[in-house]
Amino acid sequence: MPGPAQHPSAPTASPTGTGSPDDRVPLSSALGRLGGFCARHPAAVIAGWLLILMASLVGRHLASPTFSDQVDLPGTASDRGAELLAASLPEAGRPNGKIVFHAGTGTVADRRSAVDLTLADLRGLPHVTAASPPVTSDDGRTAYTTVSFDVQLKNLGHDYTDRLDTATEPARAAGLGVAYGGDLEQVVREPADDKLSEGAGLATALVILLLAFGSVLAALLPLVTALISVGVGLSLVGLVAAVLSFATSSMTLAGMIGLGVGIDYALFLTTRFRQDLVDGRDPVDAAAHTAHTSGRAVLIAGATVAVAMLSLYASGLDFIGRIGLAGALAVAVTAGAAVTLVPAALGLVGRRIDRLRLRRPVAESGGRHDGWQRYACLVSRRPWTFLAVGLAVLGVCSVPMLSMRLGHVDAGADRPGSSTRTAYDWITHAEGPGFGAGANGPVLAVVDVSGARTPVVARIRDDVTAALKDTHGVASFSPVKASADKKILVTTVIPATGPQDAATGVLLDTLSGQTLPRALHGTGAHAYLTGAVAGQADFRDTVGDRLPVIVATVLILAFLLLMTVFRSVVIPLKAVVLNLFTTAASYGVLVACFQWGWGDSLLGVSEPVPIESYVPMMMFAIVFGLSMDYEIFLLSRIAEAWHRTGDNRLAVGEGLSATARVISAAAFIMTAVFLSFTASPTVVVKMFALGLAISVILDATVVRLVLVPSAMFLMGRANWWIPRRLDRVLPRLHA
Repeated sequence: MPGPAQHPSAPTASPTGTGSPDDRVPLSSALGRLGGFCARHPAAVIAGWLLILMASLVGRHLASPTFSDQVDLPGTASDRGAELLAASLPEAGRPNGKIVFHAGTGTVADRRSAVDLTLADLRGLPHVTAASPPVTSDDGRTAYTTVSFDVQLKNLGHDYTDRLDTATEPARAAGLGVAYGGDLEQVVREPADDKLSEGAGLATALVILLLAFGSVLAALLPLVTALISVGVGLSLVGLVAAVLSFATSSMTLAGMIGLGVGIDYALFLTTRFRQDLVDGRDPVDAAAHTAHTSGRAVLIAGATVAVAMLSLYASGLDFIGRIGLAGALAVAVTAGAAVTLVPAALGLVGRRIDRLRLRRPVAESGGRHDGWQRYACLVSRRPWTFLAVGLAVLGVCSVPMLSMRLGHVDAGADRPGSSTRTAYDWITHAEGPGFGAGANGPVLAVVDVSGARTPVVARIRDDVTAALKDTHGVASFSPVKASADKKILVTTVIPATGPQDAATGVLLDTLSGQTLPRALHGTGAHAYLTGAVAGQADFRDTVGDRLPVIVATVLILAFLLLMTVFRSVVIPLKAVVLNLFTTAASYGVLVACFQWGWGDSLLGVSEPVPIESYVPMMMFAIVFGLSMDYEIFLLSRIAEAWHRTGDNRLAVGEGLSATARVISAAAFIMTAVFLSFTASPTVVVKMFALGLAISVILDATVVRLVLVPSAMFLMGRANWWIPRRLDRVLPRLHA
C-alpha cells in the first residue's frame, strides 16, 4: 500500500526496521521495568497474588457485606409523602410486607385457629410492630396479612427468612400454602447465585481460547489469571459493601465485567508476547516489551472503563453510583493484575507456552498473505460500501429503541415457584376488594391539610373520595381517614393493573397531575403519592431526567482521553459517534427481547416486561467503557504504524490485520461470558447480560472491523489532525 510523503509529526522508521525507538528499548518505561521484574521473579509475584486472594476472601467473609435495592429519592413527591406519614401516622409509613395464605381445598377460614396462631407468632418476631387482620378473597381461598417492621427490611438480612418460616409453620401444618410478597422480597430474595452461569461462560471462553491460540497453556493462562484477579476484585467489592450498601445485582455485574475484561486484557498481552517470541526475543525481554507496549493500552483501556463506570455518580443517585463503583473496583484490580500477574505467568511458562498444541499456533500477525490483511485491502478499496452496510445493520437493530418503556420489573416476572412469584400470583388471581394484580403494588395517597382552613377539611375528604371514584384505572381504595393530629388525610389506592403495567404508570400520572390537584384546588392542601410503586415511578422519572447528564459526562471524558492519547480531534469524535450507534443498537435488542417479548422463552422470562429504569443508564456507561477497550487496542496498533510510516492507508491496514484476530476472539469470549449470565434467575441481570453481549459483539465486529477502518480510510490524513496550540497544552499520554 504505497503512501504519501512522511507526515511531519511521524518519526522516521528505525534503521533496523524493528519499529520505533521505544520498541527497541522495552525497559525504558516503568511498565517495561515492572513487566521485566515480574517475568524474572514469577514465583514470588504469583504467590503474592494468591496470598492477596486468600486474605481478601477471608476479609470479605468476616466483613458481612450488605446488599439492598432500597433507593432514597430526597425531594421527590414519594419522599415528601413518606415524611408526612412518618410525622403524623408512623404506623402507616413503616416498612412492611405481605404474607399470603392459600387453601388448595376448602377455605382459609376453615383453618382460622392456625392462622390466628401464625399471626400471634408473627407479632412476636423481632422488629415486627404489627400484623394486620387477614384480608380474605371473595371465594375464601386466599388471604393475606400485612406485617409491619420498625427497621428497613434490607437490615433484617436473609437469615430472617428462617424466623418467618418458623412463625408460619402452624398455617403450613394446617394445610395452607404460605408465600412472602411485597417488600419482603428484600428478605427472602437472596443475591443471585450465578456460579453455574460463570462456569458455563468459562467453559465457552476456554474453547474459544483453544481455537484462537492452538495451544493449551496459551489458552489457560488468560483464564487462570482472570479468575484470580476477579476473585480479588469481588472480595474487595464485598469489603466495601460492609460500609456502603450495594444493589443486589452489583456483585454479579462486577463479576461479569471483571471476568470479561480480565480475559480480554490477558488475551491481548499473551498474543503480543507470543508474537515477540516469534520475532526472536527471549521470554523475559518479551514479557517486558509486552508490558511496555500492550500493557500501556491495557491500563488506558481499564482507566476508560473505570472512568465511565464512576461517571454514574454524576446521576446524583447513590444507588446508581455504587453499582458503577463496584464495576470500577473489579476493573481496577483486573488491570493491575494484567500488568503484573500476567507478565509473571508469561515469564514462568516462557517458550513452553506452545508445548501442548492442538494445532499450529497462531501469533499476532500472520504476515502479508494473512486473511485479515486481505480483508483490510478489500475495505480500503470499497470504504463507502462497508460504511453503508455497517450503518444499516446498526440502524435496523436500533429501531425498537424508539418504543422503549422504562419501569420496574415486579415479582410477577420472578422465577415460577419462588415465594415472591407465588405470593404475587395468589393475590393477582384472587377476587374481591384488596385483590387483583394492582394489590401487589398499592399506592398511598397522602393529603397535607396542615395549611388548609379547618372548615374545608371535611369537604376535602369528600372531594378526594369522589375524585378517586371517577378516576379510570382505580380498582378500589380505602376510606379517606385523618391522622390523629389532623394534619394529613390518607387513603390506600389499589390500581386495576399490576405494578409494571404501563397503565399503572398512566394512572399515577393522572392521580398526581390531574385527579388530586383538581380535588384540592383552592383549598391550600397538597397531595403526594408514596409507597413502593410511587417511589419506583419517581425513580424512573429521576433516572430519565439525569440520563443526558451521564451521557454528556461519559462522552466528554472519553473524548478528552482519546484526544490526549492519540493526539487527534477526528479519532475521538468518530469514536464517540460510533459508540452512540452501538449503544442505540443494544437498546433496540433489549426492547425487542424483553419489552416486546421476542426472547421470552429463550431467556426464561415468563412475560414481557418493561426495561428496568436504571439499566439504560448503566448500560451506556459500561458499553462505552468496554467498547473503548477495543477502540484503544485497534487504534494503538494503527497509531504505531502511523508514527512509523506517516501513511494513513498503510497504518489502518496494518493495525487492522494485526489486531482483528485477537479482537474477534476477545469479543466472542466476552460475549460468551455475558450470555452465560442470561441463565441468572434475576431478570435485571438477564437484561444486563444480553445487552452487554449484544453491544460487545456489534462493537467488535460491525463497528471495530467495518465502520472504524472504512471511516479512517475515507478520512485519510485528516484522522490525525489536531490544532498545534491544543497539541502543545495537552499532557503526553501514549497507548
